[in-house]
Amino acid sequence: MNVPAFKQCKQAGKKLVVVTAYDALFTRIVEQAGIEAILVGDTLGIVVQGKSNTLSVTMDEMLYHTRIVAQAAEKSLVIGDMPFLSYQVSVEETVRSAGRFLQAGAAAIKIEGGSQVIDRIEALTRFGMPVMAHIGMTPQSVNQYGGFKVQGKKEEQAEALLADAKALEAAGAFSIVLEAVPANVAKTITEQLSIPTIGIGAGPQCDGQILVLYDLLGLFDDFVPKFVKHYAHLKADAVQALQRFKEEVECAKFPSDSESYH
Repeated sequence: MNVPAFKQCKQAGKKLVVVTAYDALFTRIVEQAGIEAILVGDTLGIVVQGKSNTLSVTMDEMLYHTRIVAQAAEKSLVIGDMPFLSYQVSVEETVRSAGRFLQAGAAAIKIEGGSQVIDRIEALTRFGMPVMAHIGMTPQSVNQYGGFKVQGKKEEQAEALLADAKALEAAGAFSIVLEAVPANVAKTITEQLSIPTIGIGAGPQCDGQILVLYDLLGLFDDFVPKFVKHYAHLKADAVQALQRFKEEVECAKFPSDSESYH
C-alpha cells in the first residue's frame, strides 16, 4: 500500500481499513491480518503511557515508535501522527517535524485541524510530504471541547466541517479522518470529496474505518467510546493467564520436567 493506491481505493469502491500500532510485534500481527495501513497514533499517550489525553506526547516519543513500526512493516502504509506543538507554532516548524517523521520511516503524516492548518498542509504537500487530515473531534483540542464530545451535531457546525473538508482536499490532503461526527454529516462529506474519508465514530458511509488497536482487541477498557467494538477480549485472557502462572509457581507445578533442562 502506498499513498496513490490508498487514494485510488475510493474510486474502486474498496473500503479502507486502518489501525493504530506502536511496536514491532503488533505491526507484524496487523500485517498478517491483511491490514494495509497503520497509523502510529499519539493515542499511545493514553493506551501505552496511561495518560488521560494525548497532549503530553512528545516528538521524540512519536519518532521512537514510528521508527519501530516502520522497520517492522513490510507492506503497510505507515502514517505518523503529528503530536501537540509539532505544527501549531509555525509553518517552518511543521515542515521540519513532518520531515523527521519521513526520516523515521513513515510514508505520510497525519495532522489535526481544519481551516487553521491549511497553510501547513499546502507547505507539506508542496515539498512532497503526503498528509492525512483529521477533523471532527480532534483529541488535541479536548480542553477546548470540554472533553471527548461529538462534533457537528448542529447545522452550522456540520456546514463548517464540510467547508473544512473541502478546503483540506484543495490544500492537498490525500485523505481525511472524520472522528466522532454524526453519520449523516460524514456521509455528506464523503459524497462531496474525491479523496477518501476514514471514519472513527462517523458511521458506515465513510470510505474506510480506523480503530485504536488496543480498543478493538479488548486490551484497553479504561475509557470505551460509543464507536468502539471489542473484537477480542485479550485483557481478560491476559489476566487469566497471569493468574494461572502465579498459581502454578506457588504450588510448584511450574516449571515441570518438560520446561527444565537436562
